[in-house]
Amino acid sequence: MDEDDIGTYTAKALDDPRTLNKTLYLRPPENILSQRQLVEKWEKLSGKTLEKVEVSAEEFLASMEGCLTNFEIGEEGEEAFDLYPEVQYTRMDAYLKRYL
Repeated sequence: MDEDDIGTYTAKALDDPRTLNKTLYLRPPENILSQRQLVEKWEKLSGKTLEKVEVSAEEFLASMEGCLTNFEIGEEGEEAFDLYPEVQYTRMDAYLKRYL
């Protein structure tokens, strides 16, 4: 997530009664990618092929212990992208282009 986007959502939430005493989650739908999808985007943008190492399903699941990106938001939180759909957040392609 781009830091300017975080600032935009934070500013919008400051005076929004829907976010009072709640956690605001920032999970841009188009930027939620698997590692493979992220690598594929980078390869496409850079024109280079990266070396990949395969891991077993067991190794992968063990590495995901404590993952904080794939969960349901309960009543104690709000999803910023649902509250402020008008915000044009930075998509991953645009973010990655900065590093080319």
